[in-house]
Amino acid sequence: MVTGKIIAGTLGFMAGGFVGAVIGAYIGHQFDKGLGGFLNPISAAEQGRIRESFFTTVFSLLGSLAKADGQISKVEIAQAEALMNNMGLSVSHRREAIELFQQGAKADFSVDGAMGSFMEICGRHNNLKRQLLNYLISLALADGELHDGEHALLRKVAEHLGFSVAMFDQFIAMIKAQSQFKGAGSGPAASAGQLDSAYAALGVKKQNSDSEIKKAYRKLISQNHPDKLIGQGMPADMVKLATERTQEIQTAYELVVDSRK
Repeated sequence: MVTGKIIAGTLGFMAGGFVGAVIGAYIGHQFDKGLGGFLNPISAAEQGRIRESFFTTVFSLLGSLAKADGQISKVEIAQAEALMNNMGLSVSHRREAIELFQQGAKADFSVDGAMGSFMEICGRHNNLKRQLLNYLISLALADGELHDGEHALLRKVAEHLGFSVAMFDQFIAMIKAQSQFKGAGSGPAASAGQLDSAYAALGVKKQNSDSEIKKAYRKLISQNHPDKLIGQGMPADMVKLATERTQEIQTAYELVVDSRK
C-alpha cells in the first residue's frame, strides 16, 4: 500500500520542501502499516485453519510429552483428563483431544512433521508461536517437574518456532515463576523470595527502571489478552490458560510495584 506515503509525502513537500517530504513519507509509511492491519485482518477461513492447527499441535505434542519420560503413567493420564476438564472442552473437542493425545504418544509420531504443519499455517503469527511454546511448557510443568525427555522435546519445538536457547530458558523461568502466583491475590508485604519470583515472572530484574518494568508488564498482558488471542485464531476453549496467566502476571506486577514505593 502506497496511499499514505504519497499523501503524506506530498503534504510534507508543500510544507517543508525535500526534508518535509522525506519526513512525511516516513509518517505515511507508518500509517500504511497500521492501516494495513485494519484492511487486511485475519479472515474467518484463516482463523479456522489456525484454530484447528493450534488445537491439533497442542494435544498431539501433549501425548508426546507424556511419553517423553518413558511409559505413560496413570498419573499422567489423570493429569491430561484433569486438564481437559479444567479447560472446559466441549464434548466433541474432548473426544478429538483424546484421539490426538493417543496419536502423539505413538512410537511413530513425528514431532518434526507436527511442527512443520504448524509452521506452515501459523508461522507468520509470532504471538501464536509464543503461546504454543508457553502452553506446552505450562502443561509439562503441571506435575511440578520438567524431566530430561520433556525438556529435550520442548527444546526441539522451540527450535522449530525460531526461539534461541536463551529465549527458551527464559520462557521456562518465567512460567515457573508465574505459576507461583496462581490463585494468589495482592496482600501484605512480600518476602524476598516472593519478590524475586515476581521479577522473574515479568522477565525483568530489580535493577530495571520502573518504566522498563511497566513496559514489560504491558507487553505480557497484551500477548495474553483473551480477545486478542481469539481474534488471532486460538480456540476459545483453550484461552483459559492465557487468562489465568494474565492474572498471575497482574499479581506479580502489583507486588513489584508495591515493593518499589
